[in-house]
Amino acid sequence: MGAVRVTSDVMTEPLVALGPAWPKMSMADATAVLTAPGARFEMETVTIRGVPTRVWKNAPNDLGVLLDLSRTHGARLFTILDDDRISFEANWRAAAALAHALQDMGVGKGDRVAFAMRNLPEWPMVFFAITTIGAIAVPLNAWWTGAELAYGIRDSGAKVVIVDGERIERLRDHREELDGVARWIVARGGADEDAAALEDIVGAPASWATLPDIARPVVAIDPDDEATIFYTSGTTGNPKGALGTHRNLMSNILSGGFSAARSFLRRGEAIPDPQPRTTLTVIPMFHVTACSASLMGSMAAGNTTIFMRKWDVVQAMEIIAREKVNVTGGVPTIAWQLIEHPDRANYDLSSIEAIAYGGAPSAPELVKRIYEEFGALPGNGWGMTETMATVTSHSSEDYLNRPTSAGPAVAVADLEIRDDDGVTVLPTGTVGELWARGPMIVKGYWNKPEATAETFVDGWVRTGDLARLDDEGFVYIVDRAKDMVLRGGENIYSSEVENALYEHPAVTDCAIIGIPHRTLGEEPAAVVHLAPGMSASEGELQDWVRARLAAFKVPVAVHFVADTLPRNANGKILKKDLKALFADRAS
Repeated sequence: MGAVRVTSDVMTEPLVALGPAWPKMSMADATAVLTAPGARFEMETVTIRGVPTRVWKNAPNDLGVLLDLSRTHGARLFTILDDDRISFEANWRAAAALAHALQDMGVGKGDRVAFAMRNLPEWPMVFFAITTIGAIAVPLNAWWTGAELAYGIRDSGAKVVIVDGERIERLRDHREELDGVARWIVARGGADEDAAALEDIVGAPASWATLPDIARPVVAIDPDDEATIFYTSGTTGNPKGALGTHRNLMSNILSGGFSAARSFLRRGEAIPDPQPRTTLTVIPMFHVTACSASLMGSMAAGNTTIFMRKWDVVQAMEIIAREKVNVTGGVPTIAWQLIEHPDRANYDLSSIEAIAYGGAPSAPELVKRIYEEFGALPGNGWGMTETMATVTSHSSEDYLNRPTSAGPAVAVADLEIRDDDGVTVLPTGTVGELWARGPMIVKGYWNKPEATAETFVDGWVRTGDLARLDDEGFVYIVDRAKDMVLRGGENIYSSEVENALYEHPAVTDCAIIGIPHRTLGEEPAAVVHLAPGMSASEGELQDWVRARLAAFKVPVAVHFVADTLPRNANGKILKKDLKALFADRAS
Protein backbone atom coordinates (compact mmCIF):
# COMPACT_ATOMS: atom_id res chain seq x y z
CA MET A 1 0.00 0.00 0.00
CA GLY A 2 1.39 3.37 -0.96
CA ALA A 3 0.81 6.52 1.05
CA VAL A 4 -2.76 7.75 0.75
CA ARG A 5 -4.15 11.09 1.75
CA VAL A 6 -7.68 10.54 3.04
CA THR A 7 -10.59 12.85 2.98
CA SER A 8 -13.96 11.68 4.14
CA ASP A 9 -17.50 12.93 4.33
CA VAL A 10 -18.12 10.72 7.37
CA MET A 11 -18.96 12.77 10.44
CA THR A 12 -15.91 14.10 12.23
CA GLU A 13 -17.47 17.27 13.57
CA PRO A 14 -18.19 17.66 17.31
CA LEU A 15 -21.21 15.68 18.48
CA VAL A 16 -22.37 18.32 20.96
CA ALA A 17 -21.92 22.05 21.13
CA LEU A 18 -18.95 22.59 23.44
CA GLY A 19 -19.03 26.36 23.23
CA PRO A 20 -16.37 28.89 22.26
CA ALA A 21 -14.81 28.77 25.74
CA TRP A 22 -13.56 25.21 25.21
CA PRO A 23 -10.77 24.29 25.31
CA LYS A 24 -9.35 26.56 27.97
CA MET A 25 -5.85 25.20 27.32
CA SER A 26 -4.09 23.74 24.31
CA MET A 27 -2.83 20.17 24.31
CA ALA A 28 0.77 21.38 24.28
CA ASP A 29 0.28 23.79 27.17
CA ALA A 30 -1.59 21.20 29.26
CA THR A 31 1.22 18.71 28.72
CA ALA A 32 3.83 21.32 29.66
CA VAL A 33 2.02 22.12 32.93
CA LEU A 34 1.54 18.49 33.91
CA THR A 35 5.09 17.37 33.12
CA ALA A 36 6.97 20.38 34.52
CA PRO A 37 9.92 19.69 36.86
CA GLY A 38 8.58 18.69 40.27
CA ALA A 39 5.10 17.94 38.93
CA ARG A 40 3.41 14.63 39.52
CA PHE A 41 3.79 13.67 35.85
CA GLU A 42 7.38 14.79 35.47
CA MET A 43 9.35 12.82 32.89
CA GLU A 44 12.96 11.77 32.63
CA THR A 45 15.00 9.96 30.00
CA VAL A 46 16.47 6.54 30.72
CA THR A 47 18.11 3.97 28.48
CA ILE A 48 15.95 0.91 27.83
CA ARG A 49 17.58 -1.87 25.82
CA GLY A 50 20.05 0.64 24.39
CA VAL A 51 17.43 3.21 23.41
CA PRO A 52 17.01 6.56 25.24
CA THR A 53 13.34 6.63 26.31
CA ARG A 54 11.12 9.14 28.09
CA VAL A 55 9.56 7.62 31.19
CA TRP A 56 7.38 8.74 34.07
CA LYS A 57 9.80 9.79 36.79
CA ASN A 58 7.37 9.02 39.62
CA ALA A 59 6.13 5.62 38.48
CA PRO A 60 6.49 2.80 41.06
CA ASN A 61 9.63 0.75 40.59
CA ASP A 62 7.93 -2.62 40.30
CA LEU A 63 4.85 -4.67 41.06
CA GLY A 64 6.03 -5.42 44.59
CA VAL A 65 6.12 -1.72 45.39
CA LEU A 66 2.62 -1.40 43.93
CA LEU A 67 1.32 -4.30 46.04
CA ASP A 68 2.66 -2.62 49.17
CA LEU A 69 1.12 0.68 48.10
CA SER A 70 -2.24 -1.04 47.68
CA ARG A 71 -2.08 -2.23 51.30
CA THR A 72 -2.38 1.38 52.47
CA HIS A 73 -6.03 1.25 51.37
CA GLY A 74 -6.59 -1.22 54.20
CA ALA A 75 -10.18 -2.31 54.73
CA ARG A 76 -11.50 -0.66 51.57
CA LEU A 77 -12.98 -3.25 49.24
CA PHE A 78 -10.63 -4.31 46.46
CA THR A 79 -12.68 -6.94 44.62
CA ILE A 80 -16.31 -8.05 44.71
CA LEU A 81 -17.77 -11.16 43.12
CA ASP A 82 -21.22 -12.19 44.31
CA ASP A 83 -20.83 -12.78 48.06
CA ASP A 84 -17.03 -12.51 48.05
CA ARG A 85 -15.97 -9.05 49.20
CA ILE A 86 -12.19 -8.83 49.49
CA SER A 87 -10.37 -5.89 51.09
CA PHE A 88 -6.99 -4.57 49.97
CA GLU A 89 -5.49 -5.83 53.22
CA ALA A 90 -6.92 -9.32 52.69
CA ASN A 91 -5.60 -9.42 49.14
CA TRP A 92 -2.14 -8.37 50.34
CA ARG A 93 -2.04 -11.12 52.99
CA ALA A 94 -3.11 -13.81 50.53
CA ALA A 95 -0.61 -12.64 47.88
CA ALA A 96 2.19 -12.66 50.47
CA ALA A 97 1.22 -16.18 51.61
CA LEU A 98 1.10 -17.54 48.05
CA ALA A 99 4.39 -15.81 47.20
CA HIS A 100 6.07 -17.68 50.07
CA ALA A 101 4.46 -20.93 48.94
CA LEU A 102 5.68 -20.46 45.36
CA GLN A 103 9.21 -19.87 46.60
CA ASP A 104 8.93 -23.04 48.68
CA MET A 105 8.01 -24.86 45.45
CA GLY A 106 11.26 -23.68 43.91
CA VAL A 107 9.89 -20.79 41.88
CA GLY A 108 12.51 -18.08 41.50
CA LYS A 109 13.29 -15.01 39.50
CA GLY A 110 12.60 -15.50 35.80
CA ASP A 111 10.62 -18.74 36.25
CA ARG A 112 7.26 -18.79 34.53
CA VAL A 113 4.00 -19.46 36.37
CA ALA A 114 0.99 -19.87 34.09
CA PHE A 115 -2.54 -19.35 35.32
CA ALA A 116 -5.99 -19.45 33.76
CA MET A 117 -9.30 -18.69 35.43
CA ARG A 118 -12.42 -16.62 35.22
CA ASN A 119 -12.49 -13.10 36.61
CA LEU A 120 -12.24 -14.21 40.22
CA PRO A 121 -10.82 -12.47 43.31
CA GLU A 122 -8.06 -15.08 43.05
CA TRP A 123 -6.92 -13.67 39.68
CA PRO A 124 -5.21 -10.43 40.86
CA MET A 125 -3.99 -12.14 44.04
CA VAL A 126 -2.23 -14.84 42.01
CA PHE A 127 -0.85 -12.26 39.56
CA PHE A 128 0.86 -10.25 42.31
CA ALA A 129 2.07 -13.33 44.20
CA ILE A 130 3.94 -14.42 41.07
CA THR A 131 5.37 -11.10 39.93
CA THR A 132 6.47 -9.75 43.32
CA ILE A 133 8.99 -12.61 43.71
CA GLY A 134 10.51 -11.80 40.31
CA ALA A 135 8.83 -14.70 38.52
CA ILE A 136 7.03 -14.18 35.21
CA ALA A 137 3.23 -14.33 35.25
CA VAL A 138 1.66 -16.01 32.23
CA PRO A 139 -2.08 -15.17 32.24
CA LEU A 140 -3.64 -17.58 29.75
CA ASN A 141 -6.83 -16.94 27.84
CA ALA A 142 -9.58 -18.59 29.90
CA TRP A 143 -11.66 -18.96 26.74
CA TRP A 144 -9.09 -21.28 25.15
CA THR A 145 -9.70 -24.97 24.61
CA GLY A 146 -7.63 -27.57 26.45
CA ALA A 147 -5.26 -27.86 23.49
CA GLU A 148 -4.78 -24.10 23.32
CA LEU A 149 -4.15 -23.87 27.06
CA ALA A 150 -1.63 -26.69 26.76
CA TYR A 151 0.12 -24.77 23.98
CA GLY A 152 0.51 -21.68 26.20
CA ILE A 153 1.79 -23.75 29.13
CA ARG A 154 4.27 -25.60 26.94
CA ASP A 155 5.38 -22.54 24.94
CA SER A 156 6.03 -20.47 28.06
CA GLY A 157 7.86 -23.29 29.81
CA ALA A 158 5.72 -22.81 32.91
CA LYS A 159 7.11 -24.43 36.06
CA VAL A 160 3.84 -24.10 38.02
CA VAL A 161 0.30 -23.90 36.66
CA ILE A 162 -2.64 -22.42 38.61
CA VAL A 163 -6.13 -22.88 37.17
CA ASP A 164 -9.75 -22.92 38.28
CA GLY A 165 -11.98 -25.97 38.20
CA GLU A 166 -13.27 -25.37 34.68
CA ARG A 167 -9.78 -25.01 33.20
CA ILE A 168 -8.41 -28.14 34.94
CA GLU A 169 -11.21 -30.12 33.33
CA ARG A 170 -10.29 -28.79 29.89
CA LEU A 171 -6.68 -29.78 30.52
CA ARG A 172 -7.53 -33.23 31.82
CA ASP A 173 -6.46 -35.00 28.60
CA HIS A 174 -3.33 -32.86 28.15
CA ARG A 175 -1.63 -32.94 31.53
CA GLU A 176 0.49 -36.03 30.79
CA GLU A 177 2.10 -34.29 27.83
CA LEU A 178 2.99 -31.27 29.97
CA ASP A 179 5.82 -32.97 31.82
CA GLY A 180 7.67 -29.68 32.30
CA VAL A 181 5.11 -28.57 34.89
CA ALA A 182 6.42 -29.32 38.38
CA ARG A 183 3.25 -28.35 40.30
CA TRP A 184 -0.45 -27.99 39.53
CA ILE A 185 -2.69 -25.83 41.75
CA VAL A 186 -6.47 -25.62 41.38
CA ALA A 187 -8.82 -22.93 42.67
CA ARG A 188 -12.47 -23.65 43.38
CA GLY A 189 -12.63 -27.39 42.72
CA GLY A 190 -10.95 -30.08 40.66
CA ALA A 191 -7.95 -30.82 42.90
CA ASP A 192 -6.69 -34.43 42.82
CA GLU A 193 -3.67 -36.47 43.83
CA ASP A 194 -1.53 -34.55 41.31
CA ALA A 195 -3.01 -31.09 41.84
CA ALA A 196 -3.13 -29.16 45.11
CA ALA A 197 -6.08 -26.98 46.10
CA LEU A 198 -5.29 -23.27 46.22
CA GLU A 199 -7.55 -23.08 49.30
CA ASP A 200 -5.17 -25.44 51.13
CA ILE A 201 -2.40 -22.87 50.60
CA VAL A 202 -4.13 -19.54 51.26
CA GLY A 203 -7.68 -20.45 52.26
CA ALA A 204 -10.92 -19.41 50.60
CA PRO A 205 -11.17 -15.71 49.68
CA ALA A 206 -13.58 -15.02 52.55
CA SER A 207 -10.85 -16.06 55.02
CA TRP A 208 -7.93 -14.13 53.54
CA ALA A 209 -8.34 -11.29 56.02
CA THR A 210 -7.53 -13.72 58.86
CA LEU A 211 -4.26 -14.96 57.34
CA PRO A 212 -1.16 -14.26 59.45
CA ASP A 213 0.40 -10.85 58.97
CA ILE A 214 3.80 -12.00 57.73
CA ALA A 215 6.27 -10.02 55.68
CA ARG A 216 6.02 -10.74 51.98
CA PRO A 217 9.12 -12.03 50.20
CA VAL A 218 11.22 -9.15 48.89
CA VAL A 219 13.28 -9.75 45.76
CA ALA A 220 15.53 -7.20 44.06
CA ILE A 221 13.69 -6.15 40.91
CA ASP A 222 14.77 -3.71 38.21
CA PRO A 223 11.99 -1.83 36.40
CA ASP A 224 13.03 -3.45 33.13
CA ASP A 225 13.03 -7.00 34.50
CA GLU A 226 10.56 -9.35 32.82
CA ALA A 227 7.19 -9.62 34.55
CA THR A 228 4.56 -11.04 32.21
CA ILE A 229 3.84 -13.03 29.08
CA PHE A 230 0.50 -12.06 27.57
CA TYR A 231 -0.42 -14.05 24.48
CA THR A 232 -1.62 -12.08 21.47
CA SER A 233 -5.00 -12.65 19.91
CA GLY A 234 -3.52 -13.46 16.52
CA THR A 235 -5.96 -14.69 13.89
CA THR A 236 -3.46 -16.88 12.03
CA GLY A 237 -1.01 -19.42 13.42
CA ASN A 238 -0.23 -19.87 17.08
CA PRO A 239 -0.45 -16.82 19.33
CA LYS A 240 2.81 -15.14 20.29
CA GLY A 241 3.75 -14.37 23.87
CA ALA A 242 4.42 -10.65 24.38
CA LEU A 243 7.16 -10.37 27.03
CA GLY A 244 6.33 -7.46 29.32
CA THR A 245 8.35 -5.75 32.03
CA HIS A 246 7.55 -4.17 35.38
CA ARG A 247 8.07 -0.73 33.81
CA ASN A 248 5.54 -1.53 31.08
CA LEU A 249 2.85 -2.17 33.68
CA MET A 250 3.81 0.67 36.00
CA SER A 251 3.71 3.17 33.14
CA ASN A 252 -0.02 2.67 32.79
CA ILE A 253 -0.68 4.05 36.27
CA LEU A 254 0.77 7.45 35.41
CA SER A 255 -0.51 7.38 31.82
CA GLY A 256 -4.08 7.01 33.05
CA GLY A 257 -3.66 9.74 35.65
CA PHE A 258 -2.02 12.06 33.14
CA SER A 259 -4.88 11.68 30.67
CA ALA A 260 -7.51 12.40 33.34
CA ALA A 261 -5.59 15.45 34.59
CA ARG A 262 -5.21 16.77 31.04
CA SER A 263 -9.01 16.69 30.61
CA PHE A 264 -9.45 18.92 33.70
CA LEU A 265 -6.94 21.45 32.41
CA ARG A 266 -8.54 21.45 28.97
CA ARG A 267 -11.85 22.19 30.72
CA GLY A 268 -10.30 25.00 32.75
CA GLU A 269 -10.80 23.25 36.07
CA ALA A 270 -8.42 22.55 38.92
CA ILE A 271 -7.18 18.97 39.12
CA PRO A 272 -8.93 17.34 42.08
CA ASP A 273 -7.26 15.02 44.53
CA PRO A 274 -7.67 11.40 43.41
CA GLN A 275 -10.74 9.71 44.88
CA PRO A 276 -11.33 5.94 44.89
CA ARG A 277 -13.94 4.81 42.39
CA THR A 278 -16.03 1.68 42.00
CA THR A 279 -15.64 -0.08 38.68
CA LEU A 280 -17.70 -2.84 37.10
CA THR A 281 -15.18 -4.85 35.08
CA VAL A 282 -16.66 -7.22 32.54
CA ILE A 283 -13.73 -7.74 30.18
CA PRO A 284 -11.40 -10.66 30.98
CA MET A 285 -8.46 -9.98 33.27
CA PHE A 286 -6.16 -11.95 30.95
CA HIS A 287 -6.45 -9.08 28.48
CA VAL A 288 -4.00 -6.19 28.93
CA THR A 289 -6.81 -3.62 28.97
CA ALA A 290 -8.26 -5.12 32.15
CA CYS A 291 -4.98 -6.08 33.79
CA SER A 292 -2.59 -3.34 32.80
CA ALA A 293 -4.77 -0.32 32.00
CA SER A 294 -7.36 -0.92 34.74
CA LEU A 295 -6.00 -3.12 37.54
CA MET A 296 -2.69 -1.27 37.93
CA GLY A 297 -4.41 2.07 38.44
CA SER A 298 -6.99 0.51 40.77
CA MET A 299 -4.24 -0.86 43.01
CA ALA A 300 -2.66 2.57 43.26
CA ALA A 301 -5.87 4.57 43.67
CA GLY A 302 -7.80 2.18 45.91
CA ASN A 303 -10.57 1.55 43.39
CA THR A 304 -13.05 -1.24 44.00
CA THR A 305 -13.32 -3.73 41.14
CA ILE A 306 -16.56 -5.69 40.72
CA PHE A 307 -16.54 -8.89 38.68
CA MET A 308 -19.41 -10.71 37.01
CA ARG A 309 -19.38 -14.41 36.21
CA LYS A 310 -20.89 -13.64 32.82
CA TRP A 311 -22.12 -10.45 31.20
CA ASP A 312 -25.84 -9.93 31.65
CA VAL A 313 -27.23 -6.46 31.12
CA VAL A 314 -30.00 -6.75 33.74
CA GLN A 315 -27.62 -8.11 36.35
CA ALA A 316 -25.18 -5.33 35.44
CA MET A 317 -27.82 -2.66 36.03
CA GLU A 318 -28.70 -4.26 39.36
CA ILE A 319 -25.03 -4.16 40.38
CA ILE A 320 -24.59 -0.55 39.22
CA ALA A 321 -27.59 0.55 41.25
CA ARG A 322 -26.72 -1.48 44.36
CA GLU A 323 -22.97 -0.80 44.51
CA LYS A 324 -23.09 2.77 43.14
CA VAL A 325 -20.72 1.93 40.30
CA ASN A 326 -18.85 4.93 38.87
CA VAL A 327 -17.13 3.42 35.84
CA THR A 328 -17.94 0.57 33.50
CA GLY A 329 -17.57 -0.39 29.85
CA GLY A 330 -15.22 -2.75 28.07
CA VAL A 331 -16.44 -2.97 24.50
CA PRO A 332 -19.02 -0.80 22.68
CA THR A 333 -21.63 -3.57 22.72
CA ILE A 334 -21.90 -3.31 26.50
CA ALA A 335 -22.56 0.42 26.35
CA TRP A 336 -25.21 -0.06 23.66
CA GLN A 337 -27.01 -2.71 25.71
CA LEU A 338 -27.10 -0.47 28.77
CA ILE A 339 -28.46 2.42 26.73
CA GLU A 340 -31.10 0.48 24.81
CA HIS A 341 -32.48 -1.88 27.44
CA PRO A 342 -36.21 -1.22 27.79
CA ASP A 343 -36.07 -1.54 31.60
CA ARG A 344 -33.19 0.89 32.09
CA ALA A 345 -35.43 3.51 33.72
CA ASN A 346 -36.23 1.03 36.51
CA TYR A 347 -32.65 1.19 37.80
CA ASP A 348 -30.79 4.07 39.41
CA LEU A 349 -27.73 4.38 37.19
CA SER A 350 -26.98 7.96 38.23
CA SER A 351 -23.69 6.98 39.88
CA ILE A 352 -22.11 6.31 36.47
CA GLU A 353 -19.46 8.95 35.74
CA ALA A 354 -17.71 7.35 32.78
CA ILE A 355 -18.24 4.58 30.27
CA ALA A 356 -14.98 3.59 28.62
CA TYR A 357 -14.14 0.93 26.11
CA GLY A 358 -11.48 -0.23 23.70
CA GLY A 359 -10.69 -3.16 21.46
CA ALA A 360 -13.09 -2.11 18.72
CA PRO A 361 -14.23 1.02 16.89
CA SER A 362 -17.39 2.60 18.19
CA ALA A 363 -20.18 4.50 16.53
CA PRO A 364 -19.91 8.28 16.96
CA GLU A 365 -23.59 8.15 17.90
CA LEU A 366 -22.68 5.99 20.91
CA VAL A 367 -20.31 8.67 22.18
CA LYS A 368 -23.10 11.24 22.03
CA ARG A 369 -25.69 9.02 23.69
CA ILE A 370 -23.41 8.12 26.61
CA TYR A 371 -23.01 11.83 27.28
CA GLU A 372 -26.62 12.88 26.75
CA GLU A 373 -28.50 9.93 28.28
CA PHE A 374 -26.23 9.01 31.19
CA GLY A 375 -24.66 12.40 31.81
CA ALA A 376 -21.42 10.40 31.77
CA LEU A 377 -18.20 11.09 29.96
CA PRO A 378 -17.22 8.62 27.23
CA GLY A 379 -13.72 7.17 27.08
CA ASN A 380 -11.69 5.29 24.52
CA GLY A 381 -8.07 4.81 23.58
CA TRP A 382 -5.64 2.78 21.57
CA GLY A 383 -3.16 0.14 22.53
CA MET A 384 -2.35 -3.49 21.90
CA THR A 385 -0.86 -6.48 23.68
CA GLU A 386 2.55 -5.41 22.42
CA THR A 387 2.15 -2.01 24.09
CA MET A 388 0.79 -3.37 27.40
CA ALA A 389 -2.38 -1.36 26.71
CA THR A 390 -2.41 2.44 26.87
CA VAL A 391 -0.57 4.48 24.25
CA THR A 392 -3.35 6.95 23.49
CA SER A 393 -6.22 8.02 25.70
CA HIS A 394 -9.38 9.76 24.55
CA SER A 395 -12.09 11.01 26.87
CA SER A 396 -14.41 13.78 27.95
CA GLU A 397 -14.82 16.84 25.72
CA ASP A 398 -11.93 15.86 23.48
CA TYR A 399 -13.75 12.63 22.63
CA LEU A 400 -17.00 14.48 22.00
CA ASN A 401 -15.05 16.89 19.79
CA ARG A 402 -13.31 14.12 17.79
CA PRO A 403 -15.62 11.10 17.99
CA THR A 404 -13.80 9.08 15.31
CA SER A 405 -10.34 9.47 16.85
CA ALA A 406 -8.59 7.21 19.37
CA GLY A 407 -7.03 10.27 21.02
CA PRO A 408 -3.52 11.68 21.36
CA ALA A 409 -0.52 9.81 22.71
CA VAL A 410 0.28 10.16 26.39
CA ALA A 411 3.28 12.37 27.10
CA VAL A 412 5.86 9.56 27.34
CA ALA A 413 4.81 7.99 24.02
CA ASP A 414 5.49 8.91 20.41
CA LEU A 415 3.50 8.03 17.32
CA GLU A 416 4.58 8.09 13.68
CA ILE A 417 2.87 7.20 10.44
CA ARG A 418 5.31 5.44 8.12
CA ASP A 419 5.27 4.30 4.53
CA ASP A 420 5.61 0.69 3.42
CA ASP A 421 9.40 0.85 3.67
CA GLY A 422 9.11 1.17 7.45
CA VAL A 423 11.42 4.18 7.40
CA THR A 424 9.79 7.12 5.63
CA VAL A 425 7.65 9.21 7.99
CA LEU A 426 4.53 10.43 6.21
CA PRO A 427 3.01 13.91 6.46
CA THR A 428 0.13 14.86 8.73
CA GLY A 429 -3.19 13.57 7.41
CA THR A 430 -1.66 10.77 5.35
CA VAL A 431 -2.61 7.14 5.95
CA GLY A 432 0.18 4.67 6.56
CA GLU A 433 1.28 2.15 9.15
CA LEU A 434 1.17 3.33 12.75
CA TRP A 435 4.44 2.99 14.70
CA ALA A 436 4.64 3.63 18.45
CA ARG A 437 7.35 3.92 21.09
CA GLY A 438 7.57 4.59 24.78
CA PRO A 439 8.14 2.85 28.13
CA MET A 440 5.00 0.73 27.63
CA ILE A 441 6.40 -1.17 24.62
CA VAL A 442 7.11 -4.79 25.55
CA LYS A 443 10.51 -6.41 25.25
CA GLY A 444 9.55 -8.62 22.32
CA TYR A 445 8.01 -12.02 21.72
CA TRP A 446 8.86 -14.93 24.00
CA ASN A 447 11.35 -17.25 22.28
CA LYS A 448 10.60 -15.84 18.84
CA PRO A 449 13.64 -13.79 17.79
CA GLU A 450 12.69 -13.49 14.12
CA ALA A 451 9.18 -12.20 14.88
CA THR A 452 10.67 -9.87 17.49
CA ALA A 453 13.16 -8.41 15.02
CA GLU A 454 10.42 -7.87 12.47
CA THR A 455 8.03 -6.10 14.83
CA PHE A 456 10.24 -4.26 17.35
CA VAL A 457 12.77 -1.85 15.82
CA ASP A 458 14.99 0.51 17.84
CA GLY A 459 12.41 1.03 20.58
CA TRP A 460 9.49 1.28 18.13
CA VAL A 461 6.75 -1.28 17.53
CA ARG A 462 5.25 -1.54 14.07
CA THR A 463 1.60 -2.06 14.84
CA GLY A 464 0.04 -3.32 11.62
CA ASP A 465 -2.67 -0.69 12.03
CA LEU A 466 -3.35 1.77 9.24
CA ALA A 467 -3.83 5.23 10.67
CA ARG A 468 -3.38 8.95 10.24
CA LEU A 469 -2.50 11.79 12.63
CA ASP A 470 -4.03 15.24 12.65
CA ASP A 471 -2.18 18.48 13.32
CA GLU A 472 -2.67 18.18 17.11
CA GLY A 473 -1.45 14.60 17.28
CA PHE A 474 -4.82 12.85 17.53
CA VAL A 475 -4.67 9.45 15.89
CA TYR A 476 -7.38 7.99 13.66
CA ILE A 477 -7.23 4.23 13.18
CA VAL A 478 -8.64 3.53 9.74
CA ASP A 479 -8.07 -0.22 9.52
CA ARG A 480 -5.91 -3.19 10.26
CA ALA A 481 -3.61 -3.66 7.28
CA LYS A 482 -4.97 -7.18 6.79
CA ASP A 483 -8.59 -5.98 6.99
CA MET A 484 -8.36 -3.29 4.34
CA VAL A 485 -10.48 -4.07 1.30
CA LEU A 486 -8.65 -3.59 -2.00
CA ARG A 487 -11.25 -3.15 -4.75
CA GLY A 488 -9.82 -2.84 -8.25
CA GLY A 489 -6.75 -1.07 -6.91
CA GLU A 490 -8.73 1.29 -4.67
CA ASN A 491 -8.18 1.13 -0.90
CA ILE A 492 -11.34 0.89 1.19
CA TYR A 493 -10.77 1.36 4.92
CA SER A 494 -13.37 -0.64 6.77
CA SER A 495 -13.68 1.85 9.65
CA GLU A 496 -14.67 4.61 7.25
CA VAL A 497 -17.60 2.60 5.89
CA GLU A 498 -18.47 1.28 9.35
CA ASN A 499 -18.64 4.83 10.70
CA ALA A 500 -21.02 5.77 7.89
CA LEU A 501 -23.26 2.82 8.79
CA TYR A 502 -23.09 3.68 12.48
CA GLU A 503 -24.59 7.09 11.70
CA HIS A 504 -27.80 5.31 10.69
CA PRO A 505 -30.12 5.37 13.73
CA ALA A 506 -30.98 1.65 13.42
CA VAL A 507 -27.39 0.33 13.33
CA THR A 508 -25.74 -0.59 16.62
CA ASP A 509 -23.08 -3.10 15.49
CA CYS A 510 -21.50 -3.63 12.10
CA ALA A 511 -18.40 -4.79 10.26
CA ILE A 512 -17.09 -4.38 6.74
CA ILE A 513 -15.27 -7.32 5.18
CA GLY A 514 -13.86 -8.06 1.74
CA ILE A 515 -15.47 -10.75 -0.36
CA PRO A 516 -13.77 -12.17 -3.46
CA HIS A 517 -14.54 -10.78 -6.91
CA ARG A 518 -13.29 -12.35 -10.13
CA THR A 519 -12.06 -9.15 -11.77
CA LEU A 520 -11.90 -6.55 -9.00
CA GLY A 521 -10.17 -8.81 -6.50
CA GLU A 522 -12.42 -7.83 -3.60
CA GLU A 523 -15.61 -5.95 -2.90
CA PRO A 524 -16.90 -4.58 0.41
CA ALA A 525 -19.76 -6.34 2.17
CA ALA A 526 -21.44 -5.44 5.46
CA VAL A 527 -22.66 -7.48 8.41
CA VAL A 528 -25.13 -5.47 10.47
CA HIS A 529 -26.95 -5.84 13.79
CA LEU A 530 -29.93 -3.52 14.26
CA ALA A 531 -31.17 -1.89 17.44
CA PRO A 532 -34.14 -3.57 19.12
CA GLY A 533 -37.40 -2.49 17.53
CA MET A 534 -35.65 -0.79 14.60
CA SER A 535 -35.62 -1.82 10.94
CA ALA A 536 -33.60 -1.15 7.82
CA SER A 537 -33.25 -2.87 4.46
CA GLU A 538 -30.15 -3.67 2.45
CA GLY A 539 -31.04 -1.04 -0.13
CA GLU A 540 -31.71 1.58 2.53
CA LEU A 541 -28.29 1.10 4.10
CA GLN A 542 -26.57 1.05 0.72
CA ASP A 543 -28.23 4.34 -0.19
CA TRP A 544 -27.25 5.71 3.22
CA VAL A 545 -23.57 4.95 2.61
CA ARG A 546 -23.77 6.14 -1.00
CA ALA A 547 -24.93 9.54 0.21
CA ARG A 548 -21.85 9.86 2.38
CA LEU A 549 -19.00 8.07 0.60
CA ALA A 550 -17.72 7.38 -2.89
CA ALA A 551 -19.70 4.80 -4.82
CA PHE A 552 -16.92 2.20 -4.83
CA LYS A 553 -17.06 2.09 -1.01
CA VAL A 554 -20.75 1.15 -0.88
CA PRO A 555 -21.24 -2.43 0.40
CA VAL A 556 -22.34 -4.70 -2.45
CA ALA A 557 -24.26 -6.83 0.06
CA VAL A 558 -25.62 -6.38 3.57
CA HIS A 559 -26.22 -9.38 5.83
CA PHE A 560 -28.35 -8.80 8.92
CA VAL A 561 -27.69 -10.81 12.09
CA ALA A 562 -29.92 -11.17 15.13
CA ASP A 563 -27.13 -10.91 17.68
CA THR A 564 -24.17 -8.61 18.12
CA LEU A 565 -21.14 -9.61 16.09
CA PRO A 566 -18.72 -12.29 17.33
CA ARG A 567 -15.68 -10.94 19.14
CA ASN A 568 -12.56 -12.37 20.69
CA ALA A 569 -11.63 -11.79 24.33
CA ASN A 570 -10.00 -8.48 23.40
CA GLY A 571 -13.25 -7.14 21.98
CA LYS A 572 -12.13 -7.31 18.35
CA ILE A 573 -14.71 -8.45 15.83
CA LEU A 574 -13.81 -11.84 14.34
CA LYS A 575 -14.07 -10.74 10.73
CA LYS A 576 -12.70 -14.01 9.41
CA ASP A 577 -15.74 -15.76 10.90
CA LEU A 578 -18.07 -13.43 9.00
CA LYS A 579 -16.81 -14.26 5.53
CA ALA A 580 -18.76 -17.53 5.55
CA LEU A 581 -22.00 -15.50 5.56
CA PHE A 582 -21.25 -14.57 1.93
CA ALA A 583 -19.91 -17.95 0.78
CA ASP A 584 -22.77 -18.49 -1.67
CA ARG A 585 -22.37 -15.11 -3.34
CA ALA A 586 -21.09 -15.55 -6.88
CA SER A 587 -18.94 -12.85 -8.40
